[in-house]
Parts: sequence; C-alpha cells; structure tokens
Amino acid sequence: METTKTHEADAGELAADAGPDRTEDDGATDATAPDTTPATTGEPQEFDEPDDVDEPETTGTADAPAGVVPGAAAVVGAALGLASLTGTWLGTVLAERRQLIGQINNSSGSPAQQIEQIYGAPWHTTAAVNGVCALAALVLLGAVLLAGRNAAPWVRAVAWGGLALGVLGLCVAAGTWFDLFGGLPTVAETPVSSGG
Repeated sequence: METTKTHEADAGELAADAGPDRTEDDGATDATAPDTTPATTGEPQEFDEPDDVDEPETTGTADAPAGVVPGAAAVVGAALGLASLTGTWLGTVLAERRQLIGQINNSSGSPAQQIEQIYGAPWHTTAAVNGVCALAALVLLGAVLLAGRNAAPWVRAVAWGGLALGVLGLCVAAGTWFDLFGGLPTVAETPVSSGG
C-alpha cells in the first residue's frame, strides 16, 4: 500500500510540474508569433507607390491630329510647288481668256500691239499664276518646317522636296514674267511711202 501511494504522489508531482511549464511555453509561443491580423483603425491606410512604375504612354487618337496636320500641309505644299513648274488649269484658262480679249480689242491694231495682247499678255498671265503657286508653296512649307521640328521624317522630307520645287518654280515664273527665256516676237516696221 505504501508503494502504491508513493507512485501516486510521484505522478501528481510530475503532473503539477508539467502544467505550469506547458502554460508558460504556450504563452511564449503566442508572444513570439507574428501578428498577421490587419490593424482596424478608423483612419484609411496609405500605401506608398513605387517610384519606378512607368506611366502608360498615351499614343492614341489624341496625338493623331498633331501628326496629321503637318503631313497634310507638307503634301499640299509639295503639290503647289510642282504646279508652279508644270502649270495649272486656272493658269491655262486665264491665259486663254486674256488671249481672246487681245484678239477682240486689237483686231485692227498695229502688229506690235497684236503680238503684245495676243501672245505677251497670256504668257505673263501664266507666269503670274505659277508665281503665286510657288509663293504659296514656300509660305506653307516654311511654316511646316519651322513648326514641325519634331514631325515624322517623311513629313520633313516631303516638305524639303516641295520647298525645292517651289523655289525652282518661282525662278521660272520670274524669268517668264521678265521675258528672260525668250522675248516677244518683233515685226519690222514698214516705212510709209509718201506719194509724190
């Protein structure tokens, strides 16, 4: 009987010793565990955004008009420069009208007057129209090159080509106006014989 009581007393002491130690171990484990529950406060939480986040590039329809306008102006200017060299429908119509007016007004005039009105005036009218086209091309393409410094390469290439055509067309129109490429035909004056 004494042996049995002794074993029961030893088992009780072991259980008493194990109880507090286990409680302390559980407390230590809970204390050292990281707190993963989010803090629920009344103020909204602020998150810092990383600085290396690239903003998306907006290359949509908003930038389209900025590239379309210089391109269209360059094409129109190049067409005007080419027209100043080859002539236009308007210049042809005005020259023919001027020639018809000269034929009506100088049907009975001297040969020199008829040449001036029938040949010289239409020639100069064509030169004036071509010169206006060349000046318009120079003004338009100059504005494109000055304003569109960051334009597409093809826009600047077309603008420079049209500018060269405009300069050449202006030179040809000036030479035509001042009769540098060929003067007006001349007619020898027949002396008037006096009757005796």
